[in-house]
Amino acid sequence: MLNLRLYWSTLKYLRKEQILYRLYYLFKRKIGLDKRKKTFPHNLLVFPLKLETFVKYPKTYFPGNRFRFLNEEVTFKDIDWNFDKFGKLWNYNLNYFSFLNQENIEKKEGLRLIKDFLKKWKTVESGMEPYPISLRIVNWIKFLNKHKVKDKTIINSLYAQCYVLMENLEYHLLGNHLLENGFALLWGAYYFRDNTLYQKAKGILTRELEEQILSDGAHFELSPMYHQIMTERILDAINLVKNNNWKNYELLEFLKEKAELMLSWLKNITFANGNIPLFNDSCFGIAPQTNILLNYAKRLGLEQKTTPLGESGYRLIRKKRYEIAIDIANVKANYIPGHTHADTFTFELYVDTKPFIVDVGVSTYENNERRLYERSTKAHNTVEVNQENSSEVWGSFRLGERARVRELKESRDYIKALHDGYFKKFGLFHQREFIFKETCIVIRDKILGNNNLPSIARLHFHPSVKVKPKDGLIVCEGLGKIRIKGGKFRIRDYHYAPEFNKLLPAKCVEIKFNKELECRIEL
Repeated sequence: MLNLRLYWSTLKYLRKEQILYRLYYLFKRKIGLDKRKKTFPHNLLVFPLKLETFVKYPKTYFPGNRFRFLNEEVTFKDIDWNFDKFGKLWNYNLNYFSFLNQENIEKKEGLRLIKDFLKKWKTVESGMEPYPISLRIVNWIKFLNKHKVKDKTIINSLYAQCYVLMENLEYHLLGNHLLENGFALLWGAYYFRDNTLYQKAKGILTRELEEQILSDGAHFELSPMYHQIMTERILDAINLVKNNNWKNYELLEFLKEKAELMLSWLKNITFANGNIPLFNDSCFGIAPQTNILLNYAKRLGLEQKTTPLGESGYRLIRKKRYEIAIDIANVKANYIPGHTHADTFTFELYVDTKPFIVDVGVSTYENNERRLYERSTKAHNTVEVNQENSSEVWGSFRLGERARVRELKESRDYIKALHDGYFKKFGLFHQREFIFKETCIVIRDKILGNNNLPSIARLHFHPSVKVKPKDGLIVCEGLGKIRIKGGKFRIRDYHYAPEFNKLLPAKCVEIKFNKELECRIEL
C-alpha cells in the first residue's frame, strides 16, 4: 500500500506527454523498431563551420585505449562501448566522445576511435540512447569540422544519428535532456544545412529555454552544476549561429538574452574562490567553472548583465569575512525532479574564501544506499524530524511529495522562511531564521505544531576543518566557534563527496532538539 501511495505521489506530477511518450517508446521497443538501421546516400554534403575557440575539455582519453571518467579508469584491449562495470553514467561518458576535443589529441587517433565505434555501433546499447547520441553529435561535428574530415562512412553515420535522435526525442523526460536533444539537432542542421533538423531544433530550443530559464536566470532544475553545463551548451549554440549566417541569425538574439540571464545567475551564486554551492545534484570536476564560462561569453561578445537572485529561491549573502549560500527554493521542475534533494533550508558557508560548512555532495547516480543518503535530509545542513526526509526522495531519481516554502521574509541581513515538508506526516512545519552580522551568523529553528517529535539539525564541515567540543561549545580550529542553545550536540564522522567516486573523511555536528534551537556561528 505504501508503494502504491509513493508511486502515485511521484506520477501525479508528470505531464501527459511524458506518460504518452513512455508508452510510445515502450511499444517501439517491444516491436523491435530499431531506428539506428537508417542509412542515407553516401553523397551527403557537409558545410564547413566558422567557430570561435571553445571551452577546453579535460583530458579523459590516453593513448592505448585508456579512458578515465568520474575518477574511475579502465584500459581496453578492445574497446567495449557497452562497458558498465563503473555504472551507466561512466558508460554514457565513454559514448559522449568528449575526448575528441581534449587538448593534443591527434586527428589520426580520433578517427580511429570513431571508426572503432562505427564498426560496433549496431551492438551498442546505452550509447544509442538519445542523451549520449546528443552529446556525441556535437562532439563529432566539432572534431570533424576542425580537422576537415570528409570520410563518407563517418558523415553518413553522423547524419543517420541526427535522424535517430529526432525520432527518439526525450519527451518522456523533458528538462535538460530535451534541451540537449535540441542543441544537438541545431548542430546537425548547420553542419548539413538540413532545414528539417533546423525547424525541430528551433521549436525545442525556443519553447524549452523560455520555460526552463527562470526570471533570475536559474535553470529550473536548480542544480548549479547542470546550470553550468547548460550555460556552456547555449554559449556553443551562440558560437555556431553568430559565426555562420545560414538562417539570417534568427535565433541569435533569443539565445543571447537567455545566456546573459544564465551568466548573471552564475555570477550571483558562485563563491569568490570560483566554487559553486553543491546544492541538489552538484559536484566538482564535471562542468566548466564559472570564470571559464564568463571568459567564453566575453569572447563571443555577450554583455555582462546582473539580475538579482529571486525566483530560483537561492540566495548568496556576502560579508567581509564570509559568504553563505542558502536554499529556500521550491521544486521548480515539478515533472522532472530527478536531481532534487530533500534539502530545504540547507546552506553552505565559506570563510575567508575557503569552504567551512558544506553540502555532502554527490558521488554516485547508481541506485544504492549512498545515493539515497546523498539525497536525504540528513546529508544536508538543515533539520530532520523524526528520522524522516522533508521531501520524499527515492530510487536514483525519484521524488514523491515535496516540501513547499509557505512563508518567506527577507531583508539585507535577515531571512525567515517556513516549509511544510513534515506537515502531511506529522502536522508540523519547519521554520528557519538567518541573521547575518559581520562576524556572526545566527540560525534559529522552530518546529511548529502540536506534535513533540525529536528533531536533528546537522552541520557538515569541510575535511580541512578541525572540530572539537570545548566548554559546551563547538570549536573550529583557526576559524571560530559555534554556540548551541536549546539542544545537545555530538560530533560524528561522515564522508564528503566533492566529486563522483571520491569520498573524503570529515566531521559532522548533530544537534538534537525538540521545538526550538539556536546556533550562533562566531568567526
